[in-house]
Amino acid sequence: MSTTDAPTRRSLPNPTSAASPAARPGLLARAGGWFATHLRVVLVVWALVVVAFGVFAPKATSSLAGAGWVSSTSQSVRARQVIQRDFAGLGSSALEVVVHDRRGPLEASAAGRQVLASVEATLRRDPAVSVVEPPTPGLTLSRDGRTAVVTAGAKVGPNRMVKAASALAAPLARLGRDGVGVTLTGDSALWADFNSANHSAMMRSEMLSWPVTLAILVVAFGSVVAAGLPLMLTLAGLAVAAGALVLVNHLTPTSIWALNFALMFALALGIDYALFLVVRFRAALAHHRAEDGDPDAVVAAVAETMGTAGKAVAFSALTVLASLGSILLVPSPAFRSMALGIMLAVVAVLAATLTLLPAVLGRLGLAIDRGRVRLRRHAPAQPAGHRLEAALHRIGRGLWRHPLPAALGALAVLALAAWPVLGLRTAMPSITIIPPTANARVGYEQIVTAFGPGAPGTLDVLVPAAEEHDALTTLARLPGVAASVPGPTHAGWTLNEVVPTTGPSTPATAATIGRLRRALPQGSLVGGAAAENVDLQHTLAAKTPLVYGVLLGMGFLLLLVALQAPLLALAGVLLTGLSVAGAFGVARLIFQDGHLAGLLHFTPQGFVDAWAPLFFGAMVFGVAMDYTLFLLSAAKERFEGSADPEHAMLGSVRTSGRVVVSAAAVMIAVFLTFALSGPLAPKEMGVVLAVAVALDALVVRLVLLPVVLRLGHHRAWHCPPWLARLLPTVRFSH
Repeated sequence: MSTTDAPTRRSLPNPTSAASPAARPGLLARAGGWFATHLRVVLVVWALVVVAFGVFAPKATSSLAGAGWVSSTSQSVRARQVIQRDFAGLGSSALEVVVHDRRGPLEASAAGRQVLASVEATLRRDPAVSVVEPPTPGLTLSRDGRTAVVTAGAKVGPNRMVKAASALAAPLARLGRDGVGVTLTGDSALWADFNSANHSAMMRSEMLSWPVTLAILVVAFGSVVAAGLPLMLTLAGLAVAAGALVLVNHLTPTSIWALNFALMFALALGIDYALFLVVRFRAALAHHRAEDGDPDAVVAAVAETMGTAGKAVAFSALTVLASLGSILLVPSPAFRSMALGIMLAVVAVLAATLTLLPAVLGRLGLAIDRGRVRLRRHAPAQPAGHRLEAALHRIGRGLWRHPLPAALGALAVLALAAWPVLGLRTAMPSITIIPPTANARVGYEQIVTAFGPGAPGTLDVLVPAAEEHDALTTLARLPGVAASVPGPTHAGWTLNEVVPTTGPSTPATAATIGRLRRALPQGSLVGGAAAENVDLQHTLAAKTPLVYGVLLGMGFLLLLVALQAPLLALAGVLLTGLSVAGAFGVARLIFQDGHLAGLLHFTPQGFVDAWAPLFFGAMVFGVAMDYTLFLLSAAKERFEGSADPEHAMLGSVRTSGRVVVSAAAVMIAVFLTFALSGPLAPKEMGVVLAVAVALDALVVRLVLLPVVLRLGHHRAWHCPPWLARLLPTVRFSH
């Protein structure tokens, strides 16, 4: 051994001491042994927990909020708050009802007048409406008189207005008669339709993915009994998370998307954690040579599993929570509540993994292999995953012998995937994200036809009353303004309606909003739905570097504590960053440039939705770090016991590689069902997550990280003595 390979206190542990039988088992090993012998107690406690939260879970879909897609600290939100307080809520949350007569002017027909009166009466009866404004000639009544807009002020907050829009859309539509149509539109209606379409698509995709998921689980786990374990964790975690979200919603409005993402992560982590522990439990059971009816060997196997793989799962969950916690830096209610929902699911699944799963494993013992699967009729009676392990072992040997060609090929794949990300453009989505038949979109297009492209994005401009004359002079000559209508004055403010010359989601309107804010008198506020979208987009762009910085920093620190190896910790986070970049490079080619648009049945917007790089990026980073911990903790366990880098690398690729490949196969299948769903947002999510998981699992975890272990040899595990003194001692060997 060369001097550079000489062991330090942390870099090359003494295999004898690491495996010493006199060493006291760690906390997780002792807890796992206790849970393994107290199944009844654990089941009673979990039954009480699930019932306590589960009674609230059925209310999740109806009680969770639908809005919150704003930047809480923005000028547009301040404008909305002033309008809500002083101008009867006649701002971005107001409802807009389009009444259109195909035959002639509304006022010229009895049917038109009756429908208008019925619309106004229906709105006034709704408790969420503060005031109803009838059509105004020149502003909300078209020149030909055929199209009128009745506006209903918001008496409640944005989230409750979205619910009100959902409840009112059908009753209002039924008021139409004799060629006179009634359509609810406006920002609240748009978000109601958006959430409804996406929620339905995600539920449909999840239902379609279950058969595929179950089939892959049975093959991955090798037996029907073992395949049921992740479903147990998923259901327990989801029941707790859904009920907790309903309770949290009483404290702060929580997005309905939080429930969808909580379900996805409960399934993903339930599969990851159960598969990792079951593979380790089987190995421990074989090591202890358990025979039928030998409870001591089973308990010892559970304790060993929890002291090794259980510890990796705990660190993995911490990295996922840290990744999602970074989203809380974005001052947007929708983003924060979605992150919170996923974090609740992570905590619930982790708790079930560390308590319920070892209790069930302790009772099952050798029965975990019941219902064993044979992929070939005459295959020997062994778990189906053994052949995958053998294939991965051969791959590991190939990587050990030829690391450089493998590394160059893998890096080339990541570079080709990530290169397009340099031209990535992001923006808030347009009206096209909801189906053409949705109420909000139909009403939007009717307003565009009757009043011009900028009318659906009318801006609410609040000006100090003393500055109103100067403001009107400015608005009259400002480029990008089609019309401005002075409104009421109250509490020192004058509310003006400003119609841009361009559509709400265009860059030209964003530029007009910027000019308004620079040119209007000091203290003026520019609000409205279009301004809220622009402000959220700017906030996301500003916060994305900070969020990614926190992701990389927290990921590095957690890997450093878990692995005690700075080189491996740095390689883990940097390679994860490459896989995330590759996913968004592919997303740019598909959703911005339109490649595969025909196959996926969507119309490209010319950009990627602004929330995707930040929110989906954090989700991908969390899942990728999950796999990193599984692979490297398994390598560390073997290195601590043998001080042999080759044994550590080959063993981790063989066993943890099986977990990574199997879990990734399930996740890719699930995400691709979202890519095939109707609305654009689930398509983006499905493609980004599926590509990211594929790149991360197949290129990073199974090629590049093993190559780092090979090229680093003993140095990969080296920890400087000064750093070793600062870090807590963490061992994965048993």
